[in-house]
Amino acid sequence: MIRALFNKKGGVGKSSLTVNLAAISAQRGLKTLVLDLDTQCNASRYLGKENAEKDSSVFELFDQTITFHLRKKPAIEYCQPTDYENLHMIPGSAQLGDIESELSSRHKIYKLKEALEQLNEDYDRIYIDTPPALNFFSLSALIGVDTVLIPVDCDDFAIQGLKSLQQQIAEITEDHNEKLKIEGIIANQYMANAKLPSRIVDELISEGYPVIPHYISQSVKMRESHQEQKPLIHLAPGHKLTKSIIAVHDEIEAD
Repeated sequence: MIRALFNKKGGVGKSSLTVNLAAISAQRGLKTLVLDLDTQCNASRYLGKENAEKDSSVFELFDQTITFHLRKKPAIEYCQPTDYENLHMIPGSAQLGDIESELSSRHKIYKLKEALEQLNEDYDRIYIDTPPALNFFSLSALIGVDTVLIPVDCDDFAIQGLKSLQQQIAEITEDHNEKLKIEGIIANQYMANAKLPSRIVDELISEGYPVIPHYISQSVKMRESHQEQKPLIHLAPGHKLTKSIIAVHDEIEAD
């Protein structure tokens, strides 16, 4: 199973949810891979892999498709172990943006799909953190995954953005990846005592969006988790925030 977390809006918690869902998967005994496609490399930083060498990052995985190499490395050789059992990562790179236009002009949009097909033979679950834009790299991911999870923050722009995003995903499904589906909308940074988040979520549900019925609240514990570079399942397994992300994980795995 290959999942991407994607939203064209930044600051909705993609990287945090990618790492934490993957860490829960690994903790449950599933061999799990995190692939960081965001040039901000937040997922890589979260797992202590922000200083990966260029030739062992996702940059080289793409770059070898457009430059001469005596030996092209298979995708599995880019997968690095983390500090956690069953959890591996292909680290991100800020240099991805340097080769995006060339990759696009040379029609390499299906190269990630080919790599993911190989990796899917070695991993039970693959989670992809995507950039907050529909660019070459996020499109490459959506072409190669089984499902997409869409984190949203609960403000008035969420519904407007989702309408356009849903249409774009439908076009990708039709043109490039017939198996692609929206697995769920994750309500993140949810404030239970505020009226607006509740109204936004109710509107999304009433309009037929597949909102996962477990909401992720705001908590300083997430920032502590980032600082410690330790996923919540290992830092604070009994915390309310951790339990809510576990509930999201178990919901998507139950489908």
